[in-house]
Amino acid sequence: QVQLVESGGGLVQAGGSLRLSCAASGSIFSSNAMAWYRQAPEKERELVARITRGGDTNYGDSVKGRFTISRDNAKNTVYLQMNSLKPEDTAVYYCVLLTYYANYWGQGTQVTVSS
Repeated sequence: QVQLVESGGGLVQAGGSLRLSCAASGSIFSSNAMAWYRQAPEKERELVARITRGGDTNYGDSVKGRFTISRDNAKNTVYLQMNSLKPEDTAVYYCVLLTYYANYWGQGTQVTVSS
């Protein structure tokens, strides 16, 4: 059974920074890609960032140059460093473990950026 627990969300002013963490249970973390998605009210869910098991990364266009995804396989944890935050970054952020057979989602953490 895979469980993902996000933390680090909260309220921040525009221009500020937050770091999200996602701790995964189970033994399959290091052999699979991880991703962060987000969903704002009345908007579709969108990919924020993705990192392969080897550390290759890709980002959504709206966050390139501001967000950084990283992982620590020894701690079964993936991170999302968010800098230069904008009000349009306000959303629930989800951590996702991507496997061949299924994707596993965390419960989400709220990020609110005030102007």
